[in-house]
Amino acid sequence: MTEQKSLSVTTRAKLLKVGSANVANALLKRGFRNVYLLGVSPLSTEQPQLVGPAYTLRFMPAREDIDTMSNYGRSDNLHRRAIEECPADHVLVIDTGGCLRSAAAGDLMAARMYQRGVAGVVTDGGYRDTPAIRKTGLPAYQRQSAPPATPIAMHPVELNGPIGCAGVAIYPGDVLVGDGEGVVVIPQHLVEEVASEALDAVEYEAFAELQIAGGRSIFGLFPATPESRREYEGWVAAGRPSGVHTHDQTA
Repeated sequence: MTEQKSLSVTTRAKLLKVGSANVANALLKRGFRNVYLLGVSPLSTEQPQLVGPAYTLRFMPAREDIDTMSNYGRSDNLHRRAIEECPADHVLVIDTGGCLRSAAAGDLMAARMYQRGVAGVVTDGGYRDTPAIRKTGLPAYQRQSAPPATPIAMHPVELNGPIGCAGVAIYPGDVLVGDGEGVVVIPQHLVEEVASEALDAVEYEAFAELQIAGGRSIFGLFPATPESRREYEGWVAAGRPSGVHTHDQTA
């Protein structure tokens, strides 16, 4: 297993400024096509950006003689331990195997994670008490709400091991970035270079947006060309003026 490391302040700051699509593009350039948690959406479009290394919890189907409410209340229950043991600034990623028959977490668990400084929670299942989870301020992503109690359908079997979430392989320490559209996963060893490239893409897009607002075609502008990159670098050197640069398309 890859050694889990904290995310540097600089890298985190970069990822807080980029979109999940920018990150996915940077990973595609490196040959990674299956990095986006398709079908997983934010509980609220108003929630903060999600950035942090993965701390994982894996569920399997429940069995009636084991998954009782009394067993669920034990202090060694892995689901409840995950809430107390997920490190601050990390993201709790819950692999339910796509189960929507019972909840991956609820509002009190979300409130406790928020109080402990956890960066957010992501699942390919669903939560209960979602209106109250929104009020906690914790960034949270799910497939759809799943109000029934957890032991009805799911049994927690492993903390902080490799998982599959929404069909994507996630290893402890991989970095998740979530925005108003969804969540993407960066392999841990690529996070610094991907963060820098994704931020550069966001900044170039600000330049391209100004050009398009002035009537410029996307040809020769987006995707960037060596010529448009030189224009962009000149724009940066000039202090990123908000005025629109007119470009002669016939030149």
